[in-house]
Amino acid sequence: MSLTLRTISREQHLAYIQSLPAASHMQVPAWADVKTEWRSENLGWFDDRTGELVGVGLVLYRQLPKIKRYLAYLPEGPVINWFAPNLDDWIQPMLAHLKQQGAFSVKMGPPVIIRRWNAETIKKGIQDPDVKRLRDLQADFIEPRAFEVADKLRRMGWQQGEDGGAGFGDVQPRYVFQVPLANRSLEEVHKNFNQLWRRNIKKAEKAGVEVVQGGYEDLEEWQRLYEITAVRDNFRPRPLSYFQRMWTVLNAEDPNRMRLYFARHNGVNLAAATMLIVGGHVWYSYGASDNIGREVRPSNAMQWRMLRDAYALGATVYDLRGISDSLDETDHLFGLIQFKVGTGGQAAEYLGEWDFPLNKLLHKALDIYMSRR
Repeated sequence: MSLTLRTISREQHLAYIQSLPAASHMQVPAWADVKTEWRSENLGWFDDRTGELVGVGLVLYRQLPKIKRYLAYLPEGPVINWFAPNLDDWIQPMLAHLKQQGAFSVKMGPPVIIRRWNAETIKKGIQDPDVKRLRDLQADFIEPRAFEVADKLRRMGWQQGEDGGAGFGDVQPRYVFQVPLANRSLEEVHKNFNQLWRRNIKKAEKAGVEVVQGGYEDLEEWQRLYEITAVRDNFRPRPLSYFQRMWTVLNAEDPNRMRLYFARHNGVNLAAATMLIVGGHVWYSYGASDNIGREVRPSNAMQWRMLRDAYALGATVYDLRGISDSLDETDHLFGLIQFKVGTGGQAAEYLGEWDFPLNKLLHKALDIYMSRR
């Protein structure tokens, strides 16, 4: 298949995404409006024989301080046929185009999963003192074609850091936790939760925890809980304006792109979460909770409601987003994987992010600048 790459309209880009079973929420056109500090462009690959649009990419451009050159970033993209035998014919025109646009370096995150580990396998790994990381465990599923993609990228000159590449902006997680929903009943999904999760869901129900959906006007309440979480977990919170913008632009593109949930008890909101929807892929994107009321298990109640809603939407996967690959109980991120493993889903490892230095000198300068930040 011979291909032509060119800039396309947002409408063309969105129509193509809507024709797919799913795509990353970071590859929908409106994601560019969330990331206002980046300039953006919508790319399209066309089949020369039919003139048909066969792939898209949202590119975000970030200017390097003091010079008119850019880092070009395709978060969890581009959305192309990654397993095509002629991967070169997809990637080379993109690099040529981005270079023309003034990019000195390109970063992309192929949405390709290499391995999956079932919850049962991970639990055994946690109990084994010799197992420190997910990679130490035999995977339950391996995608051989993913290794071919990695080989092809290396041969083309793409690079990957030890941790999946030093990043600029939001570097996406390589390991995520997902609950598969396709061809399963809700009863099956619930049965797959571990005992603690099932007990906590019941506990919340008995205590009268109710889970409700919120709207734009409730984002200030979301922010209150989110900032409490940031202090407790020691991270820098995003401002309220970020979530307001996210809500406005994503739901303008598709009225059901972003949702907000609250778990409340006796009229007090104890936990909150944002949910993102693209086709059959549903993400639990941001979560927050108060320091009080934890004994009534609001977070478990909220996740169960979100999962049921995802199922009702016809989702094939409920994605709990990033986890660390550490299975060491003394690791500060261990609690996160422990909480997510309780859902009985699977850990998935993506191919990770890759860099292509179009200008080696500037790329090196960026690496040094990033390491000092």
